[in-house]
Amino acid sequence: MALQLLELIEKTVHGTGYELVDFERAERGLFRVYIDRLPEHLEQGQITVEDCAKVSHQLSHVLTVEEVNYERLEISSPGLDRPLKKMADFSRFVGEKASVKLRLPMQGTGNRKTFEGVLHAPEGDTLKLEFEVKDGAAMLEFTLADLDKAHLVPQVDFRSRKA
Repeated sequence: MALQLLELIEKTVHGTGYELVDFERAERGLFRVYIDRLPEHLEQGQITVEDCAKVSHQLSHVLTVEEVNYERLEISSPGLDRPLKKMADFSRFVGEKASVKLRLPMQGTGNRKTFEGVLHAPEGDTLKLEFEVKDGAAMLEFTLADLDKAHLVPQVDFRSRKA
């Protein structure tokens, strides 16, 4: 059922012109869905309240028709620390700073599982993250199967605000 539900939500969200980033079923019947702009619509800016309302309206109808049990539906943008879950996410955010946590330590990383660095373009099924070490930089190569979780590291510059 979980895979069917994922496909149902993804199809509905995509049909309204957005990308499904993630969803979760939380306590007390809360059904939370994170959306973002499709890569071809990034020029439209950040996700707005109107975008969330549009997806909420459509998704609530679909969930009711499909008899998915939930108490409250919440649609949200993924935020500045957007999770990276699919190969397309890693391709889309090449050059951005990310935090990666592996399921198990990789050989040659000194038993580390958590890394922060800059995403490089994937090669085939291999994902790449350049991270700092004492004497320069190193490249972590891993696959989606190696990944526990990953997210963008927010880059906020408060100094650039005009008075």
